[in-house]
This record gives sequence, structure tokens and C-alpha cells, in this order.
Amino acid sequence: MVLVAALCFAAAAPAQDNYEIQVYPSDTVEPGATMFETHTNFTPSGHPGSGGMRPTDHSLHETFEITHGWNEWFETGFYIFTYAHSGFGWEYVGSHIRPRVRTPEKWHWPVGVSLSMEFGWQRPIFSEDTWTLELRPIVDKKIGPWYLAFNPTVGKALVGANADKGFDFSPNVKVSYDLTKKIAVGLEYYGALGPIGNFDPLSEQAEQIFPTVDLNLSPNWEFNAGAGIGTTRSTDRLILKLIIGYRFMKKK
Repeated sequence: MVLVAALCFAAAAPAQDNYEIQVYPSDTVEPGATMFETHTNFTPSGHPGSGGMRPTDHSLHETFEITHGWNEWFETGFYIFTYAHSGFGWEYVGSHIRPRVRTPEKWHWPVGVSLSMEFGWQRPIFSEDTWTLELRPIVDKKIGPWYLAFNPTVGKALVGANADKGFDFSPNVKVSYDLTKKIAVGLEYYGALGPIGNFDPLSEQAEQIFPTVDLNLSPNWEFNAGAGIGTTRSTDRLILKLIIGYRFMKKK
């Protein structure tokens, strides 16, 4: 059980900068369909901010995502990131675009496999790296009531304080179990280990564990909620997350 081992030993990320906290499945949006999602993340206990950077403590991160499926193996997603805090009001953070390809079902692979590439910009008061690139391989598998997913993500700062560094490694893992046909409970694990080949010291790595619930209310709806617990000093101590999505299917 490679995925279970990864869950036990991978360190987890600072929750993808607290904007889009999600372990990706291998599926893409159906051809001609468009998915609208909101990612709502509130940090009751986070960092106060320093060096001109906005605090995460008691902040709300709201992300709007639109994804369109072009065919059975290709989709494109677009994100708008926002930030709200009592001391600063509601602010625009940045935007990313994310094309993704997958192995078609007709290939009959034993696991689901896809690859996303996310590229975008964020304002310097929110990130010391303004232009970034992320490559996210995705492997998942449904085994009876169990669902396993592994995202061995690598990222690179293109413009900013860390642009001279190599790719960072940020493994993400999800394990869930279907209690009923409509309710699944699980754990999501997010890690940020640092540059590949020269990982950060353990105390500077980030780690979060999210107990989660997923609701399968309808083929067109997506619902995921969880509470993330940070286990290192580099990680926000507590984050609450909620993902709600709806697919608008192509009319036949």
C-alpha cells in the first residue's frame, strides 16, 4: 500500500498557501461541462505576519475556480484568489491558470493518472514569490469503500525571493472511507519539504493533517469540508476549509 506509506511518512504543506486546500482526484471535468467551485478557508489560529506580509491569523481566504472540460482527457481551470481580514478589508490576491491532462478510461489502467500544470501571479504583500509554477502528478484508486489519492507535487518560484532555488517538493495525500453511498470520511495530508535534494530542516518544514468529510449529494455537486491541524512552527495551527462546487453539463 504505497499510498498509505506516503501518508505516514510525507510531511505536509502550508495548505497550498491556504487558498486552495485540496488533494486532486485523477478525473477531469466531462467534455463540454463547466465546473464552478468556491474554496472557503478560515484561519482561527495562524501567523501574525511580518516584513510587510499580510497575517494569516484570523484571515479568510476565498478562492473562485472555474474549470472547463474540453474532451475526455483535457481540462483547463482558472482561479481568482482573495483575502479578507478585519484590519485590511477584502483584497484581491492573484490569479492562476491550470491545464490538466489525464489517461482516458478506455486505456483501462489499474489506477487513475493525471497531470496538472498551474501557473500564475500573486501580489507581493501576500507572497515573496510573485510568479510561480506548479507541476502536480496525480494517482488515485478506489478499492471498495476506500479511496486513495497521492499528489507528489513540485513547485518553482519564477520571480521573487526564491527564484534562484530549485523545485520544492510538496506531497499531498488523501485516504477516505465511504460510510454510506453519500457520506465519506477521511484524512488529507499536506506537506512542504523544501528544495528537492536539499530539504529544509524538519523544524522549518510545514505539516498539516485535515480530518475531512465528503458528501456525494448528486453527480453535479461537490462538497468537501475539514479542519486542518498544523504540527510544526512553520504551519498555521488551525484552518477550517469548505469546498462547494457545481457542474453545468453540456446540453445534448
